[in-house]
Amino acid sequence: MMSAAVPTPSVTLAVLTYNGRELLDATLPSVLAQRSDGDLVVLVIDNGSTDGTARHVRERWPQVELLELPDNVGVAAALNRAVRASRSELVALLNNDVELDAGWLAPLVDALRAHPEAASASGKLLRYHDRERIDAAGDVLLRSAAGINRGAGELDRGQYDRPEAVFGACAGAALYRRCAFDVVGAFDETFFAYLEDVDWSMRAQLAGFSARYEPTAIGFHMGGATTRRNRGRYLRLQRRNQLLLIAKTFPASTLVRHGWRMAIHLALVLVASARDGDLDQLLAGWAAALRMMPGALRRRRAVRAMRRVRPRDVEALMIAGPPAGTGMRRRLLFEIAPDRAQKALANRSQGA
Repeated sequence: MMSAAVPTPSVTLAVLTYNGRELLDATLPSVLAQRSDGDLVVLVIDNGSTDGTARHVRERWPQVELLELPDNVGVAAALNRAVRASRSELVALLNNDVELDAGWLAPLVDALRAHPEAASASGKLLRYHDRERIDAAGDVLLRSAAGINRGAGELDRGQYDRPEAVFGACAGAALYRRCAFDVVGAFDETFFAYLEDVDWSMRAQLAGFSARYEPTAIGFHMGGATTRRNRGRYLRLQRRNQLLLIAKTFPASTLVRHGWRMAIHLALVLVASARDGDLDQLLAGWAAALRMMPGALRRRRAVRAMRRVRPRDVEALMIAGPPAGTGMRRRLLFEIAPDRAQKALANRSQGA
């Protein structure tokens, strides 16, 4: 007797978690509430948790597929496990600290189907505890090599309500076309955590893919739950991975044209780290990047080999930090000191 064929789902919704059992109580119900025109699979990737997460998921949500990793392999590696474990055309990658609006998924599916050249789609993330304030409206990588969340901290006044192409999507809440990984490759596991999604977006752009932003796909980001546990490690990884990102993915012509922006930005980071008492973490991160540089330069050759677009075309997206109509002075400030510029813009938005 032949067994019935297992239907292939249209979307896999993969939630990555590490010692975040209590966060899943808000996240998983919102993920299970998603609807699409095909079968959905919800998958939890437990990245070596020690707080009883796996048992909690099995007992409370038996319909959820669970992949237990014996150790914390890092965000990048866990995301890769999620992609490999999926059987669907589309894969949503989600952090454990994001609550989704019931209508989050459908607009992103429609966006990827309407734009076959797009590798990813993301929506408007609002802050969980301040739901009128934006957390991210797509990812931006500036020509200074600073990665920022577009619109972070601004009041949501409709300024990001237009569907459009953006530089990339934050892997904390985004929908990916699985076949794009065959071209772009996996998330770089040497990054371990932080900027691995920006690195992937840069490679996707160079390979000729686009990323879509769909403002009607709403999520709410709790934010900082993992970072607060180990701020020093977060800072080291951020600073290390920024240098690895430059060495691995930035075309030579981009380095020539905009190296001065990167130098100013890194100098300002150095000054700010000394002011804030974080100089030891910064220097430890930079030292680690230098040790890892030979490997990054070897992977650079693979990035160059798959490039299908001109570096200037990618650079045109990398300027998209401040809203349209922002003057040149503020645009330059975004390039070299994006945290300061976004804070100023958010304060101006609050006073509007």
